[in-house]
Amino acid sequence: MLDAAVACFARHGYQAASMDEIAELAGVSKPLVYLYLNSKEDLFTACIRREAHALLAAVAEAVTDTAAPPDERLWAGLLAFFGHAAEHPDAWAVLSRHARTQGEPFATEAFRMRDEITAFVADLIGEAARAAHGPADFTGRDVAALAEALVGSAESLATWANGTPGTTAREAAATLMNFAWSGLGNLMKNERWSPR
Repeated sequence: MLDAAVACFARHGYQAASMDEIAELAGVSKPLVYLYLNSKEDLFTACIRREAHALLAAVAEAVTDTAAPPDERLWAGLLAFFGHAAEHPDAWAVLSRHARTQGEPFATEAFRMRDEITAFVADLIGEAARAAHGPADFTGRDVAALAEALVGSAESLATWANGTPGTTAREAAATLMNFAWSGLGNLMKNERWSPR
């Protein structure tokens, strides 16, 4: 039922998605959909939560090797993120587009997932900074800002990659890694760009 709902919400958006079509795609009766999930709002919330959990689990599973250097862990996480978005384009459309544009409570669910990914990325950047500089040279604010920028870039690039035929998850991950880690690598060497 949730698979059918995700497909329908991805195709039509929340407002235009029909409970009749969801029931038909799921091969169940409409009353059965309402029996399990009381309303269209509850069904959409359940879809967001399930898909957010699946994405977070994919990323977390990819970066379990805490002994690996931060750049390798970031690469593994990006590859898992883009891979999951590419393998589940309907889920990504629900999370990245539809959940965020329908207001509350849906946006809160989507931003909760984003906050978890951002916190994870901040931990990796902070770990790399501490290894390169010690605890004092790289502030928590620096780390938080870089994590926000990286996650925002990843979200935009995943949407672009899913809509651009022939673009693989590996290519998208490598593009962002090259873009981000080159800059992060310079920061770790205390080589900051500044305006003239």
